[in-house]
Amino acid sequence: MKETPRAQRRQQLAKSFILLAFALFIAHLSKSGTLHYYIAPKMEPWIRYSAIPLAIMSLCLACQALLNRDSTACGCEHHSPSSKLKNTAVYALFLFPLLLGIFLPDHAMGSMAADKKGMLLTSPLLNSEHLNDIFISPDKYNTEFAELAKKLYPAEVIEVKPEIFSETIGAIELFKEKFKGKTIKLSGFAYDDPGSDNRGVFIVGRFLVQCCTADAYPFGVVVHSAQPSLRFERDAWIEVQGTLQTIIRDGREIIAVSAEEIREIPRPDTPYVYPNDHPLEAWDSDIN
Repeated sequence: MKETPRAQRRQQLAKSFILLAFALFIAHLSKSGTLHYYIAPKMEPWIRYSAIPLAIMSLCLACQALLNRDSTACGCEHHSPSSKLKNTAVYALFLFPLLLGIFLPDHAMGSMAADKKGMLLTSPLLNSEHLNDIFISPDKYNTEFAELAKKLYPAEVIEVKPEIFSETIGAIELFKEKFKGKTIKLSGFAYDDPGSDNRGVFIVGRFLVQCCTADAYPFGVVVHSAQPSLRFERDAWIEVQGTLQTIIRDGREIIAVSAEEIREIPRPDTPYVYPNDHPLEAWDSDIN
């Protein structure tokens, strides 16, 4: 059934509104400095500047609907669904995520998201294939971990920097036996360890965001505290310094920290961590 010009104008105005709403929402996130809650830094320029073409397309559709009343939407033979229910469903697919972004508060993921995704106790950047093959023929990926481990080992206190958080944990995991007894300092949100009945055991967690928060991996390091009565508020941020050790969890040997100092800290402006393509340069630039 062919659409009437009036119906076409309504469709164009609805599309114009949705595009403009997305453009304004992206502009709001950019201005408020909360865009990094949703996407990785390398994606931010692409998303930030996408507000411009979205606004232009919105303006073009609005002009076409209001000023060019006798023309059809395009020269194609496809039409919008004739049923009002189908039309509503189509637009709801675009409006629903937009409304969630508008009405839900902009805040960093924490324990609630970790509960749903499940906390990993190993770096998401290091998988079993690398561990199995490293002593046979390390590939370039493993070689970089090994080079980073060489730089970490001489440090009196291995400080896990946010810029190379997952890479540092991955390098330590790869050579966990060699790092036993070394002093480490790291920070993250406190997460109750569901795999332990010991009240003095918890996890220092971070979210690794590869592209956007939809693919974020919550992962962390188990911490053993000598204070079984130690408690933190949900999603409190802490800094832990202690000695590296290994424990067996679910049949696997993983790294853990025997805490010597624990203190609460403010949540950083950028609470997530991201893959770093140049961890060696990042480590060298940080210590120089």
